Amino acid sequence: MANRPLDTGLLDRAITFSVNAHAGTERRGKGYPYIVHPVEAMAITATMTSDQELLAAAVLHDTIEDTCVTLEQIREQFGERVAALVEAETDVRQEGLSDEESWRTRKRMTLERLAKAPREVKMVAIGDKLSNMRAIARDYTTLGDAFWDLFHVKEKSAQAWYYTGLAKALEDLADTYAYQEFNFLVKRIFVNQDGSA
Repeated sequence: MANRPLDTGLLDRAITFSVNAHAGTERRGKGYPYIVHPVEAMAITATMTSDQELLAAAVLHDTIEDTCVTLEQIREQFGERVAALVEAETDVRQEGLSDEESWRTRKRMTLERLAKAPREVKMVAIGDKLSNMRAIARDYTTLGDAFWDLFHVKEKSAQAWYYTGLAKALEDLADTYAYQEFNFLVKRIFVNQDGSA
């Protein structure tokens, strides 16, 4: 009995859409095309699920936040569930605040939202966050504490607060390799030998 081909139509369209949305942009300070990050986020999410809508949301997760794509366009192209998943992974801009104040407010909101989110939202989130954490671990290993100067919020302690908070908010995924790798990297970069951040 031959295997039926996997229907990847929705995911194929999402990948193409994301490639086009991020075309010509670079991952900040990395020297490689931005699309590498959403594709890695999708690949990480695929270690936990074959749900095409979750994988589509993972590859689309930065389109609203970092391109001119709107939530309505995502909804029209990919449906309500994908749009809701992408929206859940999108930072809400804070007008009238400094970069640092905005960052802290947005990240606090992210932690609160993820702590209460359903598992499928957390699976898309861990794809994004683990991709980011892998990049942080690589760059920090190379640059040391000078690495934090590349961020809007330059204190390692602030980044530690956020990433250890993410590990706590996403711990419902502790049974997944993606979470285990994320938690390992967070501890390696941010947690001191005595257990303090």
